[in-house]
Amino acid sequence: MILLPGGVLSADLAYGALIDALGDDVEAVAKDLELYAGDEPPGDYSLDTEVAGVVREADARGWERFHRVGYSGGGAAALATAALHPGRLLSLALLEPAWSGNWDLSEAERAIWRESEKLEALPPDEFMAAFVRLELRPGVAPPAPPPGPPPPWMAKRPAGIRALMRTFQTYDLGRESLRRFDRPVYYALGGLSNPDQYGEIAERLSRVLDDFTLEVFERATLLRSTASNRAGATCPFAAHALGACGSRAAVAHRHDLLGQRRTSSEGRLRTHLRS
Repeated sequence: MILLPGGVLSADLAYGALIDALGDDVEAVAKDLELYAGDEPPGDYSLDTEVAGVVREADARGWERFHRVGYSGGGAAALATAALHPGRLLSLALLEPAWSGNWDLSEAERAIWRESEKLEALPPDEFMAAFVRLELRPGVAPPAPPPGPPPPWMAKRPAGIRALMRTFQTYDLGRESLRRFDRPVYYALGGLSNPDQYGEIAERLSRVLDDFTLEVFERATLLRSTASNRAGATCPFAAHALGACGSRAAVAHRHDLLGQRRTSSEGRLRTHLRS
């Protein structure tokens, strides 16, 4: 199993405690994004850079097929891996992926990306604060940062997040390539996260992926997990992903991510709600 973090935390901070808790019975590696391999993002950076890094890691470990977990930017890279190398993956776990292609965007999702483009002009300290606010459901207060000065690695994050946002604008994540991916896909969504981004992504993916399970954590947001993890806590989304990936528990309704329910005619989106 290969786990990729998002655009903020290192792999060890995101998943280290979880891997320790799994013990020796599970072969799992938390891999850092290629985005942060140097002092600056690579000039030709794209999601293909992350896909190539994941394949190299798997090959080095002798894993012909493996489970893939990714959150935020790492979740977008996980989708690119599924599109380019579907035969290598046993399952896919997505923890609020930051992006899932530019096809069939709703007007709400387009509005989010227009707001994201405005962040480019902000200085680093204002950039991160505005980025955090955009990730949350309107009216939800951002999590308090840990006490003390920010760690040195945080200085790389504004440039890294900008590089991710640029590749999201131009990368060709083929819808038909994802449609051919037939392995189990698990999607974790925080109820306090911005539904115009993460909820809309879940809706779009549910119409493309054949075996798609959505789990909604109604009182959670990925950003709260991120803030906690800087103090060494295990990401709860990831813990559930490891147990749920490949689950086939049937649910007779689908959740529209805004608090309403409607009957499912497709029968392929299974929804679990957690308070």
